[in-house]
Amino acid sequence: MPEERVQGVDWLTESGLTSLLGEAESAITDGLELFSRPWPAIQLILILALFAVSMFAGHMIEKRLEPRVRAIRGQPRLLRFVALLLRRTRWIVFAVALLAVLTVMRTLTWPSRSYLIAVAASLVGAWVIISIVARLIRNRILARGVAIIAWIYVALRITGLLDEATLLLDTAAIQLGSFRLSLLFLIQAGLLLGGLLWLAIVFGNFVEQRLEKASDLTPTLRVLLGKVAKFALIVAAGATALTALGIDLTALTVFSGALGVGIGFGLQKVVSNFISGMIILLDKSIKPGDTISLGDTFGWIRELRARFVSVVTRDGKEFLIPNEDFITQQVVNWSFTDTLIRLDVHFGVAYSSDPHEVSRLAIEAAKEVERVQPAPPPVCWLTGFGDSSLNFILRFWIRDPQNGLTNVRGQVLLACWDAFKDAGVSIPFPHREVIFQGPLEVRGKGRERSAPQDRTNPPKR
Repeated sequence: MPEERVQGVDWLTESGLTSLLGEAESAITDGLELFSRPWPAIQLILILALFAVSMFAGHMIEKRLEPRVRAIRGQPRLLRFVALLLRRTRWIVFAVALLAVLTVMRTLTWPSRSYLIAVAASLVGAWVIISIVARLIRNRILARGVAIIAWIYVALRITGLLDEATLLLDTAAIQLGSFRLSLLFLIQAGLLLGGLLWLAIVFGNFVEQRLEKASDLTPTLRVLLGKVAKFALIVAAGATALTALGIDLTALTVFSGALGVGIGFGLQKVVSNFISGMIILLDKSIKPGDTISLGDTFGWIRELRARFVSVVTRDGKEFLIPNEDFITQQVVNWSFTDTLIRLDVHFGVAYSSDPHEVSRLAIEAAKEVERVQPAPPPVCWLTGFGDSSLNFILRFWIRDPQNGLTNVRGQVLLACWDAFKDAGVSIPFPHREVIFQGPLEVRGKGRERSAPQDRTNPPKR
């Protein structure tokens, strides 16, 4: 290949395209000449036949083994590994068949007459191993992409075409001032940066999991250290990748200034939520497991993220509330310093009831509810004389607000109802009296009559 093709961009010119087409035509001619010989053609026919037989046999084996694999219980990791192997049964059978034929042919004839079968066996075996290892990545699309890229690299090394492919990718380049940007550089940069970032995220998640098990640290400190460690690892991975690619980090000063302006105008909320999350973790105002009220949302905190807080309500809804709201709005933390909280229940009884007895019954009824704490003890006070009832307030304490507030109030009211019913204490309902000024005229079915009185007390309701 001419030297000027490597250093310039003549692949974009007419002469460069002509040269590439000529090389491609030459490669096709050599391939046709190769397979016109007896032994390469025999090897190709054997490979195709083994492929067809392996696909059929692998399908049958997979169908028979699948019920046994599904019967595995209590060992999720083993089940996952066996399932990975089961889904690749056809390719495993194909690789084994190629190795068997290769062994036989090398025993009976010259090794050169089985070269294509050796290459096919290496390619199929490499694909089986790479596809299994790539499934360590939980994202299926990313795992498949990594597997394909890794297999292409291994295939080029096995076939001896790696140097030619590298030279071709490096030839496709453009000059940007003193910097030469080629397809090879872009691929290397993407692979290196993606690999280092993936390793940083995996190791960061591992650090977070280890910190979550550190019982000697507070929950907020565990979350804070985990987030800081993960962020530092990602930044270090990006800087390492850029340095390894030969990019001077000082050249990014202009870009960082533009990025700062963009953050100031377009990413205000994102940065505000990130900084608010750091403040929340530092001042320990909320932590995972706390029961909070924010506006109309009442629930307990499941997780603190860099941008939002996950709050789960009693009905199973999960609200992702921005961190900024916990800084700028009024937040009720029911378990900030202590989980002991007081609840109030209002009720009324008829005027014929003894208020002292009513207070005693209400207190005893509250004590019978399991979630009501014995200390401080429940209290009941007469708060006023209503239009049709004596109004009371019953106060009691609980230690588990995350289990709900409405349900414990309902249990206390039911206990009071049962106690009042057994003691003969009645719950009043509103009385209404309607007074008609003048005679009342009633019409019905063609006849009319006037009420004899001018004052009517209708039935109470």
